[in-house]
Amino acid sequence: MEKNEQKQLLSGNEAIALGACHAGLKVAAAYPGTPSTEILENIARYEGVYAEWSTNEKVALEVAMGASYTGVRSLAAMKHVGLNVAADPLLSASITGIKGGLVIVSADDPGMHSSQNEQDNRHYARLAKIPAVEPFDSQSAYDFILYAFELSEAFDTPVLFRSTTRISHSKSVVLSRSPLEIQPVSGFTCDPAKWVMLPAYARERHIAIEARMDRLRQYAETSPLNARFDGDKSLGIITSGIAFQYVREVFPDASILRLGLTYPLPEKLIREFASGVERVIVIEELDPFIEEIIASMGIKAAGKAFIPLTGELSPQVVAGAALQYGLTAARSDESEDCMEELPPRPPSLCPGCPHRGLFYELSRNQRRISRLAGKGGTSSGSGLIVTGDIGCYTLGAYPPLNAMDTCACMGAGIGQALGMEKAGIRDRLVAVIGDSTFMHSGLTPLANAVYNQSQITIIILDNMTTAMTGHQGHPATGISARGTKTRSVSLESIVRGMGVENVKVVDAFKIKELNSSLKAAIESTQLHVLIVRGDCAPTRPRSRVTRVVEQEKCIHCDMCLKLACPAIQQTEGKITIDANLCAGDNCGLCQQICPVGAITVLGKAVEE
Repeated sequence: MEKNEQKQLLSGNEAIALGACHAGLKVAAAYPGTPSTEILENIARYEGVYAEWSTNEKVALEVAMGASYTGVRSLAAMKHVGLNVAADPLLSASITGIKGGLVIVSADDPGMHSSQNEQDNRHYARLAKIPAVEPFDSQSAYDFILYAFELSEAFDTPVLFRSTTRISHSKSVVLSRSPLEIQPVSGFTCDPAKWVMLPAYARERHIAIEARMDRLRQYAETSPLNARFDGDKSLGIITSGIAFQYVREVFPDASILRLGLTYPLPEKLIREFASGVERVIVIEELDPFIEEIIASMGIKAAGKAFIPLTGELSPQVVAGAALQYGLTAARSDESEDCMEELPPRPPSLCPGCPHRGLFYELSRNQRRISRLAGKGGTSSGSGLIVTGDIGCYTLGAYPPLNAMDTCACMGAGIGQALGMEKAGIRDRLVAVIGDSTFMHSGLTPLANAVYNQSQITIIILDNMTTAMTGHQGHPATGISARGTKTRSVSLESIVRGMGVENVKVVDAFKIKELNSSLKAAIESTQLHVLIVRGDCAPTRPRSRVTRVVEQEKCIHCDMCLKLACPAIQQTEGKITIDANLCAGDNCGLCQQICPVGAITVLGKAVEE
């Protein structure tokens, strides 16, 4: 090990952050989203680097673009669906090009561990005509991010750096090198033909992009990001990303071509590799991205004929697919998969969650049984439809709450409710959105609702943090990416400033106030915005008290069970409260809804 080299055990996200900072990163921006969140969290710990949680991914990329235009190296990080939000500036960044290196990290989520889809963002590289780089472990995540910045500056292009959940969160040893010095701002150079994409300038830039792609194709042939491993000539495997690790485990003797630069592909290298083996297969996660490009070259290669098109790959999945396809023989030493023996553990709102009371009241107000059974809509106008959004509050859709009817993408709930209203549906409409999501994507649909004279009810669930991804700050919290206090944006001031006359802030843990406020809003013929405010449960101090069920008073009405609180349990016909889970004086919803006063604090009734 050379002087200044250091060995560390790092996750892929930590390695990306370290590699970016060692590459001389100056500005980093992101919006938190699993599996990408820890990238910016780790970057924020390094001195000399500006790091921010942006309002959304589009803004994050625009901040990184602006920094790049001044000559410094910049990075924008997001999960895969975040790149949908940032697609507009992504394609614009491709056509303007860069000055300082610009890397966009997309953390894809095969298997949908924490996402609404499992899209393959390599397609964005092809669409935007920019290079795509894929690491296969933490060491390559560190090494490849340095290459990505160099590639960006060498070819005047943003670079898409595609990680996946397994890369992002798995840890392995990383040998790091001495960091490069952060380059000072060289200044913005006035050059309208490069930076101002009016049609006349953009036409010329499009020609430059095509010339850039030709140079990138030539570079791909000798890129150090790609590697060839010669083995048994009867089988040649072309692979990328984490799939490379599975290929090495399942096919230890095969010839392998590992692609770290997955767009553009090295056509000559692939042809040379294919001609030297008897059979070619492609193993990649999600879409047949590499496979289809290889097929367009006229090379016969099997891939998705046996490798699953959906879900996350693993050694077991690859081995099973290979066995069925006749590529390998059954192994007697294979260990049995014990996952099926584990009991299911569905996700649920935390004990003491400030969202629980609101969803309980929504569930009480909904007449949804016929819709759930028949999958049809109501026509009487007596129902309540709840359009939801992305966040931990989406768990309100699960039984027994059953209090959310739609969930598509960040900010969609408000627009969907408005669309249902304008379509003429007679049911009452409530759109639910979190505080961080509202800052991310809720402002524009709210303005739309005001402008188009909507009568829906919008509920902002304000737990004063970005809870689902680990309690990051956002503009309404006034907490920066480094954890320092900054100026906060007032949700109620924004809403009133947009022209909403009926705005009310409600305590999330006062069930009667929630009920009356919700009832008044949904029965009104005007646009209402309720801000239901309460601290996120894990951020509050541990309660010193707990609640108990007095069994002699309990009438087994099961009302408390409808809260879906993990602390409230039913065993052997008895309702009990787990003292280790109960939020105690930080909640109290169960005590408020018990019709006979059977739930008390430490066995003693609490005065109203």
